[in-house]
Amino acid sequence: MDFSTINARGLVLIGCGRMGGALLNGWLKNGLLASAVHVVDPNPRPELSDMGISVNGELPQAPAVLVIAVKPQMMAGVLPTLSGYGADTLVLSVAAGVTIAAYEAAFPTSPIVRSMPNTPAAIGQGITAIIGNGKAGASEMALAEALLSAVGRVVRLDGEDQMDAVTALSGSGPAYVFHMIEAMAAAGVAEGLSPEVSLALARATVAGAGALAVHDDEAPAKLRENVTSPGGTTAAGLVELMDSERGLPPLMRRTIAAAAARGRELGK
Repeated sequence: MDFSTINARGLVLIGCGRMGGALLNGWLKNGLLASAVHVVDPNPRPELSDMGISVNGELPQAPAVLVIAVKPQMMAGVLPTLSGYGADTLVLSVAAGVTIAAYEAAFPTSPIVRSMPNTPAAIGQGITAIIGNGKAGASEMALAEALLSAVGRVVRLDGEDQMDAVTALSGSGPAYVFHMIEAMAAAGVAEGLSPEVSLALARATVAGAGALAVHDDEAPAKLRENVTSPGGTTAAGLVELMDSERGLPPLMRRTIAAAAARGRELGK
């Protein structure tokens, strides 16, 4: 992307932990100047200053972008310290559960984009959903999408009310997949494999199947059918996994519903 405007006016990053750090790494690789970045973090990585990034120093009065990447529980203490940014600064949030209304109270004249990335962003394989407020026009939405594209794919939502579902599905989803790897590995051990071999098989199977699902144009259902021979081993396993009462579909429905409900609670 073209970082010329941001390089000239600056980017303020509040919080440079796992997600903020992943975003920063992606931006720097794509042309953002280190000298344009101003990081505010209580425990900054030592190498940031060595790279020429301003750390916990004086902030520009009207940066092109203010990125808020702190944990939701820290937001009440952080937002009051950031008041004063106006219509010329895009406020981009990557914090879960904090509503656009909360940001509008702190930045009443700013275009605001709320986003929900996920942890595979750390290796450039994330997916992020975004939604803007009424002041975020086409150019602001395009800028937010370009910034978040540095760590993976970006999708736009129809309304903020969809954000809890996004958080439950893709935001929390990596944890579900990691637990599936755990469960598959444990099941392999129960069938006689060593823990090391079983874990290696489970990891590679999930990673490979996920990559195939992303890169193949066929629907997941068709990919599943391609693996399943009538009366074979996969079919026998899927009888259990696809059971309408005790299989994966109802379990996943309950899982995502519980996470979405908790997201709505945290957003109140």
